[in-house]
Amino acid sequence: MTRVKRGNVSRKRHKKVLNLTKGFRGAASLLFRTANQQNMKALRSAYTNRRKKKRNFRRLWILRLNAAIRANGFNYSEFLFFLKNSKIVLNRKVLAQFSICDPEMFVKFIHSIEKK
Repeated sequence: MTRVKRGNVSRKRHKKVLNLTKGFRGAASLLFRTANQQNMKALRSAYTNRRKKKRNFRRLWILRLNAAIRANGFNYSEFLFFLKNSKIVLNRKVLAQFSICDPEMFVKFIHSIEKK
């Protein structure tokens, strides 16, 4: 059987992994085996955190909305009940942004919903 030299193939693979782990601390950016492990771990974390990000933002919007609504004498569940009854379809992101950017109009908006 003929001899196969694979030095350049493994070197390319190693360089690819080491380039991905640039900026990691210690051996995780210098040694191939630890760099490979840390790279796989980083990719797993990135995958899960992309999903967690959506949850965290929703929690933030609800928190901001709740604070803005309570400042006007209502609570979050009442507000959503009034929204549904008046058939207003706005998501929590838009409502939270509305409460931050234009608080005076948001107060008028809350009281107009409540009267319906």
